[in-house]
Amino acid sequence: MRAHRTPRRSASAHRTPKLRRATRQRLAADAALLVAALAFAVPLAWLVLSSVDEHASLDVSVPSHPTLANFDALMDPEITYRPMLNSLLLCGGATALTIACATLAAYPLSRFRSRFKRPYLMAVLFTTCLPVTAIMVPVYGLFVQINLIDTLSGTALFLAATQLPFAIWLMKNFMDAIPVSLEEAAWTDGANPMQALVRVVLPLMGPGVAVVTVYSFIMMWGNFFVPFMLLLTPDQLPASVSIFTFFGYRGEVAYGQLAAFSILYSTPVILLYVLISRRLGGGFALGGAVKG
Repeated sequence: MRAHRTPRRSASAHRTPKLRRATRQRLAADAALLVAALAFAVPLAWLVLSSVDEHASLDVSVPSHPTLANFDALMDPEITYRPMLNSLLLCGGATALTIACATLAAYPLSRFRSRFKRPYLMAVLFTTCLPVTAIMVPVYGLFVQINLIDTLSGTALFLAATQLPFAIWLMKNFMDAIPVSLEEAAWTDGANPMQALVRVVLPLMGPGVAVVTVYSFIMMWGNFFVPFMLLLTPDQLPASVSIFTFFGYRGEVAYGQLAAFSILYSTPVILLYVLISRRLGGGFALGGAVKG
């Protein structure tokens, strides 16, 4: 008599539960991403719709008669032009100072060995944990003593100092990816360390410089507390502080003008990102830099 064999399940039958489980996990991940996208999209939708609604409120609704009256009301030197110019001067100067100081500080930390390097980096990392509100009172007193209060230059110096620790960490990490042999080749050709840094290292770490630039500028551009405390003259206030004027007394808020001003206020940051997006998306240009 022949032994009775039990039928074997096909390979597709074993794969079916796994495929179903993978499908459920993918759908759950897609649903979570969709919820997160909606959480960001709703405020942006309110911003765009309210900017063209003359009777805007906190509700997200499509205006029955879209208008540019809110933008027309902002076309005034005192409301928009001067604060935006102050913001560009303040944040642009502070960002340039941050990039220059972070580069000069990150270069020796990346290239030279010292027993004090690790404690120094830990101290720099600790300063990033200090909230600005905790040091604002002594900084205000110091600025009064050295006559830097109510000056754009003094405020730019303090903004650059607040962003410098994190910028040093980022710049050092990007600089570590550049081979030292490239600088040694430049030194052999007669370049000094500063020339090697400017002409060899910095061009190769363009994406890193772009990241630090965008991050520093964005953090300074949205800073309200520091210029609010250190700048007293209304003509010197940046846009991050002047936006507060759209909140009137007794709970009255010009939501339409506030939304329109917010869009104008976000434009420089978006343009900066678009201008250097190629740098952000590219890798370090090391291909062919080292001869075999």
